[in-house]
Amino acid sequence: MIEHVALDRHLAVTFEASKMSARLRFTKPEEGFACTEEALKRFLQDHDVRFGLLDDAIRQFVASPERFFFEEVEIARGTPAIDGKNGTIEFMFDKDDEARPMEKEDGRVDYKELIRLKNVGKGQLLARRHPAEPGTPGKAVTGEEVPFKAGKEARFKIGKNVVTDERHTSLYATIEGMVSQTDNGKINVFNVYEVHGDVDYGSGNVDFVGTVVIRGSVLPGFRVKAAGDIRVQGGVEGAELFADGSIEIAGGIIGYHKGIVKAGANVKSSFIQDGNVEAGGDVIVSQSIMHSEVRAGQNVVCSGTKGLIVGGNVQAGDGVTARTIGNTMATATSIEVGVLPHLRNELADLHKRMRETAETMQKTTQALALLDQMALAGNLAPDKVALRLKLSVTKRQQDHDRSEVKERIFEIEQVLEDTERAKVVVSGTIYSGAKIVIGRYTKFLKEQASRVTFRYAEGDIVMSVNR
Repeated sequence: MIEHVALDRHLAVTFEASKMSARLRFTKPEEGFACTEEALKRFLQDHDVRFGLLDDAIRQFVASPERFFFEEVEIARGTPAIDGKNGTIEFMFDKDDEARPMEKEDGRVDYKELIRLKNVGKGQLLARRHPAEPGTPGKAVTGEEVPFKAGKEARFKIGKNVVTDERHTSLYATIEGMVSQTDNGKINVFNVYEVHGDVDYGSGNVDFVGTVVIRGSVLPGFRVKAAGDIRVQGGVEGAELFADGSIEIAGGIIGYHKGIVKAGANVKSSFIQDGNVEAGGDVIVSQSIMHSEVRAGQNVVCSGTKGLIVGGNVQAGDGVTARTIGNTMATATSIEVGVLPHLRNELADLHKRMRETAETMQKTTQALALLDQMALAGNLAPDKVALRLKLSVTKRQQDHDRSEVKERIFEIEQVLEDTERAKVVVSGTIYSGAKIVIGRYTKFLKEQASRVTFRYAEGDIVMSVNR
């Protein structure tokens, strides 16, 4: 039986880079080699294997060492850390738009059913905040503690006419109105303004701090602005609509290549023709998008009974889904995904703010240093004491603002670099003449294809058949 002190001549221990696994191997196989479990455990202890010993593996090794002359055996396994869970916000209202199209037996969609408001009463509970859950540290085979990633606390994004309780665990409405979540995630309660008919010369342009409901249509040349949502029961023709929340148009959009429909959240419409549409979230169309400029921060979905996109340019940050793209006449149709122009503009503005903040902070720091020197020398007049205090507060605020800007820059850069989610899904047919752009890559369709998905992979756009 080979003693513990002699095991070094025959055995060696290797560690996984993370120290979460240790393996035993022979460096000098020798016929007749044998050792005891106790001797092997002492050998492992001397070689920094101090936790997670696999008793079955040790017994098998000691019982038949010749089985392992030419192969490694895992002899110890650590316990991985368990990351904490992020805190969450539980919404007491439907975050998605309550208004959904009702499909009839014949397949048609009744968009009049979209006009439903999420009304809440004064003092009504809107959301609850659930705290983050702590994590659990792990342990490497060497006995070292493996740190866990702590969960991040969720925070309410407080908008207008809402208030939290003292512990910031619940969010309530302070007025009776309609609850809405705008593109920056803020929860608001707005009063609702209704137009009982068309937006025309009788009503004039509409500019309201809440949500606007239009029981008729928006006629050419008129403008509607809302800090909440816009609901149009009729159609929109060559008009301008701007909403911080969502826009829903039951009767469809005919843009005449003028006007614009722009929403901070989502845009829903039965069709878009010769239009100009922008959404911070999704653009959802039940019938067709024809010869239009459409931009969505997340998705463009055109998958109703017709589900046609033809002509113009459709851009989406995440993906585009349609039944048909292009037509048999090879009409030029451009589909771009992974494109977030508003984020690129925001990123440029944030870098500019960082430069300006750095210059301002330098001046503040220099002024504080001078005042600190005067204080040490005992030459600080009362007005300078007040100035010093004010500058100290200013510097703390500047540090806080700079930290928030840096965090936002990091978030945007991560989003812009992520093209893995970007895809174009065609449930029917895509025709030649269509152009698919994902990130920096472009693919021109030379012949039609059916039931396919386009994604970016390994430096190119690949087309796969839907299952």
